[in-house]
Amino acid sequence: MNLYDPATLKKFLARHGIAPSKGLGQHFLCSQGAVSSIVSALADCRGVCEIGPGPGVLTSPISASAEKMIALELDRQMIEALKDSAPRAEVRQVDALTVSLSDLMRELPSPRGVVSNLPYYITGPLLAKIAEARSEMSVAVLMMQKEVAQRILAKPGNGDRGSLSVCLQLQFEISLVAQVPASAFMPPPKVDSTVVRLVPRPPVANEEGLFGFVRMAFAQPRKTLANNLMAGLHRSRDEVVLHLERAGLGEKVRPHDLAEDQWTSLHAMLQV
Repeated sequence: MNLYDPATLKKFLARHGIAPSKGLGQHFLCSQGAVSSIVSALADCRGVCEIGPGPGVLTSPISASAEKMIALELDRQMIEALKDSAPRAEVRQVDALTVSLSDLMRELPSPRGVVSNLPYYITGPLLAKIAEARSEMSVAVLMMQKEVAQRILAKPGNGDRGSLSVCLQLQFEISLVAQVPASAFMPPPKVDSTVVRLVPRPPVANEEGLFGFVRMAFAQPRKTLANNLMAGLHRSRDEVVLHLERAGLGEKVRPHDLAEDQWTSLHAMLQV
C-alpha cells in the first residue's frame, strides 16, 4: 500500500475516519523519496521498532521486509488503520515515553533498528529515551525539525553546536539521510524536517558526569568556556586557564569549539 502517495493517503484516512490530531502533533509523511531514503537506511535491520507510526506510511514498507516489527502508537484511532496498512507489524497502544525501550528492543532479532518521525513537542525526551537504549540497537533513523537536526549535526566551530550536539555525538556517529520540506507532509507543518541516522558508539567513562559537565560548560554559550567553568565549578580563573592550556586550549575558546575527545580529556583533567 503506497501511502506515500498523497491521493492514496487521503483516501485511506477518509476510509478509516482519521483526521490528523494537532494535540498529538500529527503530520503524515507523503513523499516517496523520503520514505525510500528512510527504508534504505534501515535495510540491514532484521528487527525494527517504530515510535509513532500513525497510519503506517513507513510501517507498511518496513514491516514487509523486516523479520519482526513492533510499532508503538498512542492514538487509539490508528490501531485499526495499522491492521489494514501494515498487517505484519505488531502494534502496541502505548506511550513510548513510559516503556522500557531497552526491554522492547531485546524482543527483536538483531541487528535492530529504531525509526520515528519524532513529534516536535517531545523530540528532546524521545531522543533521551533512544540514547538510553543505544546498547540494544544497531541504528536509529529519525526525522525531526530541521533546526534540531542542524544542532545535532553541528561540528566543532559551528555556532549551532551546543550541549545536545556534544552529548549525542559522544553517544552516536550521526549522519544526514535526507532533507524533507514541509510540503512533504499532510497537513504541512510550519517548518522543514531532516532525517538523520544514528549509529551507537561505545560508552565512555563516567558518562553521566561527563554529560553534566558539558551541559554546565554550555550554561551561557555566548561566554567563553573559561567563564562558564569558573561559574559552574567555582574555580579561580588561573586554575581554569591552566587546565585549558594543558588541554591545548586557549583562554578565549568557546564551548562550541571543542571536539568530543577534548571534552572527555578536559572532564578527566578537572576531575568533576
